[in-house]
Amino acid sequence: MTAEATGVRLECDGPVATVTLCRPDVLNAQTPATWRAMSDFSRELPGDVRVVVVRGEGRAFSAGLDLSVAAASGPGSFAALATLPEQQCADKIADYQAGFTWLHRPDIISIAAVQGHAIGAGFQLALACDLRVLAEDAKFSMAEVTLGLVPDLAGTRRLVELVGYSRALEICATGRRLDAAEADRIGLATLVVPGAELDDAVRDLTAGLLAHHRDAVIEIKALLAGAAGRTHAAQQRAEREAQTRRLRDLAGQGE
Repeated sequence: MTAEATGVRLECDGPVATVTLCRPDVLNAQTPATWRAMSDFSRELPGDVRVVVVRGEGRAFSAGLDLSVAAASGPGSFAALATLPEQQCADKIADYQAGFTWLHRPDIISIAAVQGHAIGAGFQLALACDLRVLAEDAKFSMAEVTLGLVPDLAGTRRLVELVGYSRALEICATGRRLDAAEADRIGLATLVVPGAELDDAVRDLTAGLLAHHRDAVIEIKALLAGAAGRTHAAQQRAEREAQTRRLRDLAGQGE
């Protein structure tokens, strides 16, 4: 499907891929077609891509789910999902989650460039990325609760990992909005910059990530991503094993 039909496009420039939500007239509201297209991007990504930047056209990152689609009678609507058998409904949601979870891939680092609103699915898309660079006008809200729903696009664990259980509960259960200053203070933001500097800040961060050996960066990401689930001893063992692989590779002794 075309970007016009899905509301999202993928562009690759050497080691950098850019995923752009491109429905600025509706603040980049997302649909099931958007999520299917984003899932396909993982399979379309060239092997030399190391950094994926996710951004939105216009004045917002993403206003979240397109409620006009969700409220209609089509296959992606709330009504259609509600009529499915329980497992089929869960499987359909799993398909939607795949549009977000590929950004966790161990061989890439993903960066969300967030300006304006990042609401619901937009917030969860930013959370799917490893790093978040925010313009000063950025605003987050996990607004699913206002519709009687729960966040279901793989954002809840990432949120807890970043801000802790009690803060995550308060954010999700109230649906309130957080500005960039608060997001920075509680650990949601990697960096906050004036809006006019957002693109330059993302380019600088990307250049820093690309400046070093790809396999070392991959090993570092894996070490840090798995740290919370390991004991101290297990993490130290993982460090030893990763360093041994790096030393052997650099000495030409790798498999």
